[in-house]
This record gives sequence, structure tokens and C-alpha cells, in this order.
Amino acid sequence: MPKVFITREIPSAAIDLLRKHGHKVTVYRKDSPISAKELLKNIKDSDAVISLLTEKFDKALIDQLKNCKVIANYAVGYNNIDVEYAKKKNIIVTNTPDVLTDSTADLTLALILACARRIVEAEKFLRAKKYKGWKPNLLLGMELKNNVLGILGAGRIGTAVAIRAKAFGMKIVYSNKIRNEILEVQTKAKKISIDNLLKTSDIVSVHLPLNSKTFHFLNKEKLNLMKTNSILVNASRGEVIDEKELIKLLKKKKISCAGLDVFENEPNLNDEFYKLNNVVILPHIGSATTEARTNMALLAAKNVIAVLSGKKAITPV
Repeated sequence: MPKVFITREIPSAAIDLLRKHGHKVTVYRKDSPISAKELLKNIKDSDAVISLLTEKFDKALIDQLKNCKVIANYAVGYNNIDVEYAKKKNIIVTNTPDVLTDSTADLTLALILACARRIVEAEKFLRAKKYKGWKPNLLLGMELKNNVLGILGAGRIGTAVAIRAKAFGMKIVYSNKIRNEILEVQTKAKKISIDNLLKTSDIVSVHLPLNSKTFHFLNKEKLNLMKTNSILVNASRGEVIDEKELIKLLKKKKISCAGLDVFENEPNLNDEFYKLNNVVILPHIGSATTEARTNMALLAAKNVIAVLSGKKAITPV
């Protein structure tokens, strides 16, 4: 009976599916990241592991996987795994693309609207009983129609965000390694350089994967290219933005507002974020819908089942 270890509790449909296919499933039940010692103890003899982004599979840990044939990451990203080294050890790494595209795109648009219309700031204003009646200049924000949305990284999620934003009447520009014809056809988007995108966009939405080339991609130099009344939204990976530089610009109002679902050192946020009124911060809930999280779990389970039965992985990295 193949052994599968899951590093955190995930939707039960996936566990039921694995057991239905004759797999012995062990789940780490605590609602917190598993310790390195506990992880090592459980994965040594496992034939497969379903992991979260909180688990770092470096060379040292991968060397301990004596029987493992597949690491199924419960995420679309896989920066927590040394994929190349895993391949050398004949371990297949999979992820969960597509199934969280809509949920993350919806959340990104929610951040855009929250920033543009100062939703969180207004709600706090009302709860503090500061509202004394309608005023012409009270909490003025930005309309989306006719403003420019810059998509930085036009993959599945970036494309889905652009399509949603087009329904609000926004003009779309994008920067991507390759031309995105689907995006251009559906939104009349224009492909432009990264610097030009940052200089001309009213709202910049970040959809970059995290790797050695994108760490602090939006650094001091690039962030200072943005318009002073612009909005920056990030629902990809926190590390692609130099947070200290972003905070400096937000304090000086050189960037109007930021909407962030991810952070550089999460779950530990820079304390300065809590002090700023012009930032909307969320606890990494981009894929937090019942549909997305269930489909992520099922896809991870199906990848495990496929590999352990000698078939090709469904979504190999």
C-alpha cells in the first residue's frame, strides 16, 4: 500500500480520493506549519508528499526521501522546492495551475477596487463614528473607466484580471516575455516595456512567479518610475517587491495606494504596514474559495495517484 504524507489538513475530498485508490494517507493535523523534525520523520518512508508553500524542500531534505516518487505542491507556485535537484533524484514535482486562476483574479480585482475607492479607509472612518454627513470632497477615489491597468506578467491569472478590468472600461497594457495574443484579442491590450508600463499605468497589477530573477524585481529604481497617483496591487509573491522601498514611497504619497495579499516575510509583516492608511493588506487569501481550494487538493491527489500508478503526472513542473 503506497504511503502518502500530507503536510497540513486539506479538503477531505482529496484524502478520500487517495484512500479510494488504495493509498495509506497520513495527515499532519495541526493548523500550523510542520516542524523540520516532524516533517523529516514522516517523509522518510513516504512514496509521495503533498506539501504546502511553508515546507522548504532543499537538497538536504530531498536527500532524505528514500522512497518518494512525487512531491505534489498544494499551490501554483513552487519556489519552496529545489525542482532541479528533485529531478536529479528522479522525484517528480507537480503544482496546481488553472484551478485557482479565477479565485485569485477575483481577489486581485477586489484589491484594485478597494484601493481605487478607498473602501477599507472609508469603512474604518465610519466605524470610528467620524461620518457627519455627505461632503463633496469626502474620501475621493479613482474611477476605473478610461484609466490604464498595467499587467506585469501576463500569464493565466494576469490575463484573467485584465479581462475582468476590461469590463470596467479600463485600458490594458502588459509586459511579458512572450506576446499574449489571447489577452490582446479579448482586451485590445498592448505589449510594452516594463519601464514604460510602470511610467504610464494608473494601476499596476503584479503577476510574476518568484525565482532568482524576480526577487525584489520591483526595487527602488523601478518603484520610483510609477506615477504619484498610481496604485500597486500584488497577489503573486511578496518577495518580488522590495517592501522597505514601497513603504517609503507610500509614506511620502509618491505611490497613492497599495493592495497586498502577499508579503516578503509572511506571516510576519513589516510593522510599518499597520500604520499606513493608504495600503490594503490581506492574509494571503488569493485562492481562498471553497471551489479553488477543493480543486487544488483534488489536482494534487490526482497527480500523486497518476505518478504512483506509473502514469505521467497531470501538471508536472
